[in-house]
Amino acid sequence: MSNTAHADAHGGHGTHGLAHVASVPSLLGTFGLLVLLTFVTVWVAKHPLGAIDIWVAMGIATVKATAVGLYFMHLRHDSGFNRLVFLGSFLFVFIFIGFAMMDRGQYDPTIQWQEALPKFQPAK
Repeated sequence: MSNTAHADAHGGHGTHGLAHVASVPSLLGTFGLLVLLTFVTVWVAKHPLGAIDIWVAMGIATVKATAVGLYFMHLRHDSGFNRLVFLGSFLFVFIFIGFAMMDRGQYDPTIQWQEALPKFQPAK
């Protein structure tokens, strides 16, 4: 396939190669965001927030996954449909987790937690 036919098959983007060139500040900014959010994740893990723990953890993970998808997987430069499918997948994950959390009140009171597990006794 010639370069012209290849460019026409892909919406006439020209012969720019296989990937989009990302600037160094863009990559370093994304890296900085991911490092910052990793520190926030560790801080949240060490400071329990009660009932909103799962929502904070999922929110941080969503922001991190979106940053990776947009900048390292080049979805920022891709077609709008791919962006819609990517972001729509997060919507469905939140819907499914939301339904599971709404149902939690039905079975949570019946769970009997053991205060301490029996200590391991090695066989003699």
